[in-house]
Parts: sequence; C-alpha cells; structure tokens
Amino acid sequence: MTVNAPLRQEPFAANRATGRLACSVVAAAEGSRRARLHEAGSLRLRFPNTEPGGALEAVMVNTAGGMAGGDGFDIDVAVGAGAKLTATTAAAEKIYRSLGPATEIGVKLSVGAGGALAWLPQETILFDRARLRRTIAVDLAGDSSLILAEAVVFGRSAMGETVTSGDFFDRWRLRVGGTLVFAETLRLDGAVAERLAQRASANGGVAVATVLKYPGDEPSIAAVRGIAQDFRGEVGVSGWNGLALARLVAPDGASLRRELFAVVTALGGTTPPRLWLN
Repeated sequence: MTVNAPLRQEPFAANRATGRLACSVVAAAEGSRRARLHEAGSLRLRFPNTEPGGALEAVMVNTAGGMAGGDGFDIDVAVGAGAKLTATTAAAEKIYRSLGPATEIGVKLSVGAGGALAWLPQETILFDRARLRRTIAVDLAGDSSLILAEAVVFGRSAMGETVTSGDFFDRWRLRVGGTLVFAETLRLDGAVAERLAQRASANGGVAVATVLKYPGDEPSIAAVRGIAQDFRGEVGVSGWNGLALARLVAPDGASLRRELFAVVTALGGTTPPRLWLN
C-alpha cells in the first residue's frame, strides 16, 4: 500500500508578496530631489512632480494588487536636512483574509533638521478574517515638521461587506530629537464587528483614521474643531508634547475620506495629494 507523503509547504512561499522600499530625499537649489532609491519585490516608488514650494511628491505602488496572510512590506523613508517630501499611495491598500499568518507592514520614517514630511497614504481596507500587523516608527529632528495620516476601513460598505472577525495590531512610536513623545499600540481582534458597534469603540462606524501633526499649535486644533459639526462621523482633536492629534470615526469609507481631507487641510502645512480626489 502506498501512503501519500504530507503536502510540503515550502513551494508556496514563492506565492507570497514581499516588498521593500528604501528612499532618501535631499534639498537642492531647484527643490527637493531623491538621492537614493532601492526597490525590491512588489513595491515601487514613483516621483510624478515637484509641488509648489519645492516639495517632492512620491507615490508608492504595490504591483501585487493587495496583500494577504504571510505577505510583508518594509518601507524606509529618510528626508534630509531642509528637504520636503509628500508621500502617498496610488490606491487604497487591500488586506485580504488570512488562513493563519498575519500580513506584516513595517514603516520607518526620519526627517532631518528643517525638513518636512507629509505621509498621506490612501486608506487601508481590511477584508473579513484579515490579519494585519503594522508598525510605524518616526524619528524627527527638533526643528523638522511632520503630518502623518493613516486611515483604516473595515470592509467596503458599498459592496455590502462586513468584517465580522479579524486581527489588527498597530504600533506607533514618534521620537523628536531622540526623545519619545508619542507612543500607542492598538489591538483589535476576535469579533471585530461587535467591538466596532460598541459606543466606546466606534459607535457603529466602520472607518477610522488618525492624523498626527508636529509641531502642533492651538490655531490648527481650533480649525479642526470648527468644522467638526459638518461631518457625518465624529472627530476629536487635542494637543500635548508639542504635537496635535486628531482621530476620526465615520460610517463608511467615502465619508471618512472626505472628512479626512478636510481635517488634513484644516491642520495646515500641506494640501492632500490629488490622488485622494480620484
């Protein structure tokens, strides 16, 4: 009698999407320009134009068309002294369901003296039973500036999708001059839809975002509060340790994008990328 051998897992590793981006930007007489770029796997970085004021625009592209369990991205962006960079993505990133391993995304950002970074990717869409582990580490010089916005949508409401279960781990660390000024870790797992429905969580909303600005000031915080009454969802904004932080909850992804655009504009310092309007 012939006994079938166990199915080997090694060949399927080739089906995993992996990617790495490492980029540095420097100041030049004609405006900011890239100094170094390394691309590997399914990640690409394109520079369509230079914005008014000399800021370089960068667009990240995932040629794999989405991410699933076992996929991994590693992104390292360095903005040199006096340089300016606005970074976004060509489309919303989709995280599909996993049968076991998590999708891993590691983001490392640094800004030198007098530099400015606007990190404004389009939203991340989680599908039912997705498992995502993301870390974002930011190092700023004391006189640099940053605006960072990350949005997460739990299922596409327009398609009738619901994220009933999944696992989302999100770890942020921000250091200024080597000193830790902001740290948080979010873990949302198990019965995701039930947790989002709770009033203390998202009160039924399925789209959330965080916007962090450094340095933050009271006028920009007041500007966000002044437009909050026009939103379908909710927004809260506060400031401490020299930074401003806004959190948004919306009933769907389309509402979140509109309101996130308004919050980023109100905080000042940058204009959201034109790709957000597509």
